[in-house]
Amino acid sequence: SRPVDLAVVGGGPAGLAVAQRVAEAGLSVVSIDPSPGLVWPNNYGVWVDEFEAMGLSDCLDTVWPSASVFIDDHTSKSLHRPYARVARRKLKSTMMDRCIAHGVRFHQAKVAKVVHNEASSLLICDDGVAVPATVVLDATGFSRCLVQYDKPYNPGYQVAYGILAEVDEHPFDIDKMLFMDWRDSHLPEGSAIKERNSRVPTFLYAMPFSPTRIFLEETSLVARPGLSMDDIQERMAARLRHLGIRIRSVEEDERCVIPMGGPLPVLPQRVVGIGGTAGMVHPSTGYMVARTLATAPIVADSIVRFLDTGNGGIAGDALAAEVWKELWPTDRRRQREFFCFGMDVLLKLDLQGTRRFFNAFFDLEPHYWHGFLSSRLFLPELLMFGLSLFAHASNTSKLEIMAKGTVPLAKMVGNLIQDKDR
Repeated sequence: SRPVDLAVVGGGPAGLAVAQRVAEAGLSVVSIDPSPGLVWPNNYGVWVDEFEAMGLSDCLDTVWPSASVFIDDHTSKSLHRPYARVARRKLKSTMMDRCIAHGVRFHQAKVAKVVHNEASSLLICDDGVAVPATVVLDATGFSRCLVQYDKPYNPGYQVAYGILAEVDEHPFDIDKMLFMDWRDSHLPEGSAIKERNSRVPTFLYAMPFSPTRIFLEETSLVARPGLSMDDIQERMAARLRHLGIRIRSVEEDERCVIPMGGPLPVLPQRVVGIGGTAGMVHPSTGYMVARTLATAPIVADSIVRFLDTGNGGIAGDALAAEVWKELWPTDRRRQREFFCFGMDVLLKLDLQGTRRFFNAFFDLEPHYWHGFLSSRLFLPELLMFGLSLFAHASNTSKLEIMAKGTVPLAKMVGNLIQDKDR
């Protein structure tokens, strides 16, 4: 049978966003996913301005006008940047409806392998069905199902355990979300758990919906190796006891293990990637959903443009190479190197060092910390960000950054030079 123009493997936000846009341009698209009707399991939180910029404000279900950060028992920050929870059921149903309206076909299966020939590819599914396609997009997330890597994969890991719960009461202001709480007064002095937390710290992230309904998540920002889920849950239980939060019932619970940093996939290669499988997680924060949704139109428009026979039409390796070039242009690759440098520094910081880092970070001009968290800063602005962060840091933190940042800095510079030679 004639190949479809695009086969999207994976039905997450990134995959559906690309499928929808390519289909809107009049091309044939099939989405292959083992559970196309499944509600996405994770609670996504985003800065409101990120979703506003994409015209997705109606897919936010709760908005907090500001956010707070607790550095320790004596220092806190108020972040005047609205934050929201994504209405994930609405986002998915909106995307699915648009896909169906524009003729995207859905095939419920798992892709076992893909075989390439000169102008198209054949996706072999676990139900025995073979789907021919001109372009294959791997949007399977961290499983890295089809996209190839050729360098040792040694990422840091963000590990989190969260619950959406009905509680007797909680101590948080319902008009503020809690972005980070680095306090450790809930852990007994001299205990093994306090010592573990002082070496590899975790923080509380909370979205209060009412005086008795709240999403609570204990998170290890980044560690290598990642913390165990049992350790995270033990820390969270101790924190909730200390805060006097008694759980009445749990609506949802989630366990997140997010690989951060590590090498990019082979660039270019025949299968195009997006999201986690393409190395798009922010290596310093673990953020991905807003950045991936913002990138989906770039990938989709690139596929449409290069498949358009009016432009001479290219296929196979040449087409994939052009799409990869637009997904990871030089400025994005350099930006990612800087973020990996940030991750490498964070990996070396204990609780005190982490507190000093974020105390300086959230004292920066909003342009800098907004831009860093939302992947909007590029070189040389990132260098200005680094200098500004250093200037805001305490003397202890400056010495720490110099001592612990030297090797990561040398690694970043080496990688940037190598990248320049590509």
